[in-house]
Formats: sequence, C-alpha cells, structure tokens
Amino acid sequence: MYERSIVATLRSRLTEEPRRFIQIVLGPRQSGKTTSVRQAIAGVALPVVSGTADTPGLQSPQWLSELWIDARARYDESKAPVILFLDEIQKVGDWAAWVKQYWDEDTWSGRDIRVVMTGSSPLLMQSGLTESLAGRFEVIRATHWTWPECRDAFGWDLDTFIYHGGYPGAAELIGDPARWREYMNSSIIETTVSRDIILMTRIDKPALLRQVFSLVCEYAGRELTYEKMLGQLQDAGNTTTVAHYLDLLDGSGLVTGLQKYSAEAVRRRRSSPKFVVHNTGLISVSDPRTFEQARADTAWWGRLVESAVGAHLTALVSGDAFTRLHYWRDRVGGVVLEVDYVLVTGSGVTGVEVKSGAPGSMKGLAAFANSHPGAGTLVVGTGGMGLEEFFESRWVEL
Repeated sequence: MYERSIVATLRSRLTEEPRRFIQIVLGPRQSGKTTSVRQAIAGVALPVVSGTADTPGLQSPQWLSELWIDARARYDESKAPVILFLDEIQKVGDWAAWVKQYWDEDTWSGRDIRVVMTGSSPLLMQSGLTESLAGRFEVIRATHWTWPECRDAFGWDLDTFIYHGGYPGAAELIGDPARWREYMNSSIIETTVSRDIILMTRIDKPALLRQVFSLVCEYAGRELTYEKMLGQLQDAGNTTTVAHYLDLLDGSGLVTGLQKYSAEAVRRRRSSPKFVVHNTGLISVSDPRTFEQARADTAWWGRLVESAVGAHLTALVSGDAFTRLHYWRDRVGGVVLEVDYVLVTGSGVTGVEVKSGAPGSMKGLAAFANSHPGAGTLVVGTGGMGLEEFFESRWVEL
C-alpha cells in the first residue's frame, strides 16, 4: 500500500523516547489523514486505543473521557507506552480544554500515553491549539495529494491529475464519470459545506455559504470584487459576511482568495481577491465538460492548468509563517497587466506566470519585474519550467 511522507514522520515521532508532544495531523477532508495515521501506527509495536468523532453530530466530552480512561488502563496494566488515536477531534465539544486536562494529568503522573489526533479544519481548531494546548503539540500537515503522489499510487499522468485533482478516495472512480461526480459532490463538497462547517460554527445563511462556494469555483483563477460578488449572490448581506464565509471555506481546504501583491500591507488588505481552489477536482465536478471535452477546450484547459499551479503553490505555503501567495495586477501606460501568482518567501519575491498553450505575451511579468527591483520571475509551462518539473518541486526549489 502506498505511504505518504507524513507516515514516516509520524512513525518516527511516536517512537521517540520519552514522549514529548501531542501529534496533530491537520488537513482537509478526504486527504488521507486517517489512513496515514493508521499506516504509521501499524509500524509501531505499541498497543493502540482509537476512536473517531466523525459522526453526523458533535461528540460529547464523555466519548473522549472513555477513550482516555481505556488508554490509561492499558498503560497501568503493562507500564508500557500506549498510543491513543483520536480521529476528527474538532467534533468534540470543548475538545482542547479536555485534552489539555488529561494530557497534563498524565504528565504529572508519569503515564506514557502518546496521543495522535486528526482535524479537518485548521480554522476551527486554531483557537484550541493556540490557547489551551500551547506548547503541548506538534502539527503534521496533510495537504491535498500532489501529482507525484497520485502518479506513484494510481499511475496517473499529469493531465488526469489536473482534471480530477488529488482526492485519493475518488481515484478508483475516475473511469466512471457519473460515480466520480457523485462521490465528489456527496462525500466531499456537501459533507464539508453542509455538515462540517455548519455543524461547528454559527452560519446564519447556509444557502449563501453554498452559493459562495459555487461562485468561487466558477470564477477560479480570476479576480472578482466583493461588490460584484454581492451582485451575483442572493440574500448576500454585506461584504463582511461573504469574507467570513470565504475564510471558513479556506480553512476547510476547499477554496481561498488571494490578495493582490503590494509592498504596502494596507493596499493588500483592500484589494479584490483572486480565487484559487485547493483542488482542481472541485472545478471539474462543478462544470459539465467531460475530461475529453475539457482537454480539447484550449481556453478552459488553460484555466485548469493555472488553477492547478495555484493549488500546488497554496499547498506549499500552507502552515509556513514566512511564505505567502498573492497575485499582481496594475495599470501600466494605460494598459492593465497582471501576473498569475506572486510567491513571497523569507528569501525574496517571485512572480509566477503560467503558460499552457502557445507562447504568449510576457509583458505582465516584465512590468512586474520592472516595478519591483530585485524580484525574481518564473514561467511555468510553455517557454519555461515544464509542468511536470514544476509539480514535482517545492517552493525552495523554484
């Protein structure tokens, strides 16, 4: 069975002596977190107590207490380390406070219980991690699957990955487009939007949340002002509500809005977002084109390729406080010019332009470099770094 790199990382941490931190595997729904944890645990010769909170409703703290008591009993019986695996922990009411209490009690008493938790919403878990559990945890980030992972695990070529995205659970269904679409809609989109987000945070307008998601997929790869969004949404309210819903969708691993790059932070905050999906399968499933039709439509395929590049960059910068992703757009000599992505790292700024068809104009990239002395430039695709090379790379290699 194929193993992601996070499996080896977690396995190493679980065998460290003595125990040090709670291990939290954090990533979007259906990114293989649970499978990866189980693979890691299977390679460690320690007893395991496990349970999942991934149910239609919130789990009570009693559920957590019973599992922890069981793990303590196993330890007290053998005096050997025990692994406690808690799946989708954010679905337990006031989970962080209870985990802190039990972890601290075990620390004081000397019990060696090695806790592993998974969570599907970084945004919804953030307060618990930074407040109750500060100094007690390490995060292992599980992003959407990359093309090399899908290639090695499923034998996909790059075009297959660009259209279907990196959802491992859907991989075996791509030969049956109707089943693939049903799985994507019911097991990923509807479950995340209509169950996970609405269950765990107050949503005054659930229908609006779904509309925002659909609109972002429709406009993926393009800039859209909040005013124009409000004009296309029913019962939208105000821009604050829409921006909040975008944050929730971003935190759940679905879509994000990039801010325009500027050396001035105030100008970045006031800019209109350019939408990027975390996984291109979310675009394909919302569009009627088949794989063959999408591949034959040059303009549409170009949007998918650009979106796939954006998704890859978004995954690479996730969780890194020293990297950010933007886009650039400005009027130069009366002409509007733009650059698809701007990658900001601790070592500098790089403008990234995506070319999937015939060689095109580089005026935007040249204008960006001219207006930002010292910035690097990168062309991905035609006339630059090959797409396969790009999707095998990490930002430090760009």
